[in-house]
This record gives sequence, structure tokens and C-alpha cells, in this order.
Amino acid sequence: MYNKENYPSRLLEEAVDAINSLPGVGRRTALRLALHLLRQPSENVHHFTSAIDSLRDNVRYCRVCRMISDDDVCPICSDRRRDHRTVCVVETVRDVMSIENTGQYHGVYHVLGGIISPINGVGPSDLAIKELVSRVADLCRGTGSDGAAEDRGIAGGGDVEVIMALRGDVEGETTSFYIYRQLSAYPVKVSSLARGLGFGDDLEYADELTLGRSIVNRQPFKP
Repeated sequence: MYNKENYPSRLLEEAVDAINSLPGVGRRTALRLALHLLRQPSENVHHFTSAIDSLRDNVRYCRVCRMISDDDVCPICSDRRRDHRTVCVVETVRDVMSIENTGQYHGVYHVLGGIISPINGVGPSDLAIKELVSRVADLCRGTGSDGAAEDRGIAGGGDVEVIMALRGDVEGETTSFYIYRQLSAYPVKVSSLARGLGFGDDLEYADELTLGRSIVNRQPFKP
């Protein structure tokens, strides 16, 4: 294992420490990446660091679904061609990207930002569950959560469906059941992914064909 005595430069050590802070990156890999950056033209490295700075400082979260976006409302929520009365509930932004890659889903999303996990100190109030319930209530009334239903073409009749697309482990099932209970006062259809996904599987690691079939063949949620 590398320590400070092994580094010929304090600046190199600080760069390795920074890269090492990324998930899944050990110190040997961090050192290799830092030395790689040193060999690149300065403009390439400046572009790289500028992109990271811009991501952290300027990215927004959609005020409707909590997806990352360059604007107040993400492209999915602002797309009039999507079915805005079908809301797929996911844990993370990465899950949205995985489902979109299947090409099998044409509704909208709601990103919780995690799942209920008492052992990790994550409760319902730490997630965007209240926002989901409020959004569903607005849909049942024929209005959008941002008051722009007509602009996005989501007002009018039609059933509202909420798809639970959370991981299939105990914490994911607990979160789905909690949301199901919160939505019980509203006339909505609650469904879950077909069990092409194994127990405990994350959407992020499911292949596109399996995930796509799980969405298309979704079933009524059974608590």
C-alpha cells in the first residue's frame, strides 16, 4: 500500500487521494490515473476538470420527477408524447437510464433518491415519497404537480398507474409496500415489474431484454 513517503510530489499525493475517494477506485488505480493525466496535454486535463466542476455546480434536479436535468423540468417530463399518467417509481437516476435503454417504456418517472433502510438510517422522510403522493393526487385531479398539465398534455381522463420498479430485496419490498399504503386513498393502479428479475437484483445490472420484458409484462402489485 502506498503512503506519503512513497510519493515524490505532494501534489501527486493529493491528486491520488482525490481520485481514490471515488467508489471502486483503489490507490494503485488512482496513482495510475493520476500519472496518466500528467501525460495528457494540459487542455485535455482542463477540459476534464471543467466538465466535473460544471456537473457539480450546474446540474439540476427536475422539479417534477427528481431526474437530473439541465433545466427545471427534464426532457422526459416535458415530452408531450410520453404517457404522463403512468409513473414509474425508481430508486436512482441510474435506474431511469437503464429503463430508457430498453426502449420499452413510454411513461414518466419518479426518482425516490434511495429506499427505506432503517439499518442505514434512511426513513420515508428522507426520500421523495411525499412528493410522489402529491404528484399522484394531482394526476387524479387532472392537473400536473407543477400546474402545467395542459402544457405537457397530461390533463384529461384515463387511469393513473404507478409502477414499482424498485429492487427485489427486503428493503425494496418494504419501500414498495409503504408507498402502496400511502397511495391507497387514491384511485390508482399500482403494479410491479414481472419477476424476470431475480430476488435482490438491481435494475442497473439487469440486461436490457430482461428489464424490458419485466416492464411490458408488469403485474398488479401484491402487498
